[in-house]
Amino acid sequence: MKFSSSGLAILALSGSAVAFTPSSVNTPRQHMSSSKLFVQMEAAPAKALPKIEKLKIASNYLRDPLNEQLTTEEIGISKDAYQILKYHGSYQQNNREKKGPKDYQFMLRLKQPAGELPPDLYRLLDDLSAKHGQGDLRATTRQCFQMHGILKGDLKTVISSIMNIGSSTVGACGDVSRNVMTTPAPFVSRDYEYAREYSKVFAQLFRPLSTAFSEIWLDGEKAASVETWAKEVAHHNVDEKMLYDNGRGIIIQDATEPIYGDQYLPRKFKIGVTVPGDNSLDIYTNDIGVVVITNDAGDLEGFNVMVGGGMGRTHNKENTFARAADHMGFVPKEHIWEVMKAIVAAQRDHGNRDVRANARMKYLVHTLGIEKFTKLVESYCGVEIQPWRPMAEWKYNDWMGWWEQGDGKLFYGQHIDNGRVKDEGDFRLKSALRVLVDKYNLHSILSPTQSIIFRDIDPKDKDGIEQVLREHGIKPIEEVDPNARLSMACPALPLCGLAQTEAERIMPSYIERMRALLTKMNLDDEEILMRMTGCPNGCARPYMAELAFVGDGAKSYQVWLGGSPVLTRTAYPFMSKMDTDKLEDTLEPILAMFIQQRQEFEAFGDFCHRVGADAIEAYSQGYTLGSVKA
Repeated sequence: MKFSSSGLAILALSGSAVAFTPSSVNTPRQHMSSSKLFVQMEAAPAKALPKIEKLKIASNYLRDPLNEQLTTEEIGISKDAYQILKYHGSYQQNNREKKGPKDYQFMLRLKQPAGELPPDLYRLLDDLSAKHGQGDLRATTRQCFQMHGILKGDLKTVISSIMNIGSSTVGACGDVSRNVMTTPAPFVSRDYEYAREYSKVFAQLFRPLSTAFSEIWLDGEKAASVETWAKEVAHHNVDEKMLYDNGRGIIIQDATEPIYGDQYLPRKFKIGVTVPGDNSLDIYTNDIGVVVITNDAGDLEGFNVMVGGGMGRTHNKENTFARAADHMGFVPKEHIWEVMKAIVAAQRDHGNRDVRANARMKYLVHTLGIEKFTKLVESYCGVEIQPWRPMAEWKYNDWMGWWEQGDGKLFYGQHIDNGRVKDEGDFRLKSALRVLVDKYNLHSILSPTQSIIFRDIDPKDKDGIEQVLREHGIKPIEEVDPNARLSMACPALPLCGLAQTEAERIMPSYIERMRALLTKMNLDDEEILMRMTGCPNGCARPYMAELAFVGDGAKSYQVWLGGSPVLTRTAYPFMSKMDTDKLEDTLEPILAMFIQQRQEFEAFGDFCHRVGADAIEAYSQGYTLGSVKA
């Protein structure tokens, strides 16, 4: 078959033989192994490189023009420098609600594989945010902290401080593998330990190798401390496995970036790792989802691997869409290194670099189909992917509240509304976290739902921890609305340049209004997984939710329905341009139909998926407000 997208490869299949004509973006550059490839490569017609690809090449491995722009007297940096700065973990932002000249500031995002947050790192971030930021921190949906409000002149101080304490911002943004997620539950069991271990392994395996980061932020010196996760997986000899060349095209002729090359990937790349049954991390939204498979004795046998998930889309462009990952198959533990590298190489060489809106790997998987994509991966790694191993059904849990850890200690999940760690009036979460870290030296984990989990707690400290939280105005988990626990929202206005409307600041009122509507209809026990974003890019993973609001204009949202309560399928668009004042009028008919036609124990998202948009629309048109209650 031939790909319709100009940036994709031309694929021909004949039995087990596979021949590829790669995108013209790659063939002129040295993106081939020196060894003979298993696949047959033919040159495609020459095509001009898109501007972003030229910029990556001209950057000299992520140095220029950022290096020069950081030294100017301007409060901001150029558009080209900003694109390169993303790879260093930062976004240039402007408060869109302030009138007058643009007041540039910078958001900095950390790299925290598995979401792990040592106490010394939290203390540093708390101090840096107070001295150089806007005074708060924000937990993201990919298990890492962001810090907002940093001035250009303070970037070097902040980033070097983070690097010297054994952390990093490298790869938190840009066209590389982003922060690797895992289930946040810190259970002391072999399967959970493998999940945490391999999330750090993959973070280290796919880190950018350019020395630009230490040159720019540390004046060329080594960091005072090696990254924490790098030390923890040093026994795997990750670099040796990274650089191993099987002669099939994974490793390219590039001394600086042997996996990425000087163009890096076509688009951002996301990896998640979990155990069977635990879908607390939205595993199907990742480019690669990895599930630990152990035998009855608890020994690691290998991994179930899924590919092709992703959330981003563009309004009114049907060739962009959210997609849940496909099951590719089972990979024995001894082959996981080469298979993971092969998947990344397949996207590097055959992803659509011509049309950035279609550059994520999900479009390559969708266009090829999972069988042909699997053959492509096999052609790179020389390993036959085995059938997907049966495993426990997926469940969703946010791991909030108190849990036994499995080694005599406890862990505690503290819910954070939309990830914002702040002090505001009597609500002093930021101060409370600092007291807990200082008093108990607690290690913590950021969760995929923008909350925080304290681990390794001595049971005798439980009462003291609860007292600290109460003294700082923090509700116990039993008093948090279940729908708030299930919800997520992106930051959106005023700092995000892509936001079309509110998200984080308005989501609490939506939760309150939904609670009032559920109470009115006698549905108080109903829990609905809701998410909101200020634009269609999907940072809060709205397209997996049972009910989602996606900003499509000022005070206007698309309504999406039918995602799974265990996060295994995408929702569908039900309505565009819902005015924020029409929330109750829009949702009451849907809830009434749910009351009258749901099956026993059927969740809201499963109901909407079963009946479909047309049936809900027909019911809504004939519905009289206030006429139905449970």
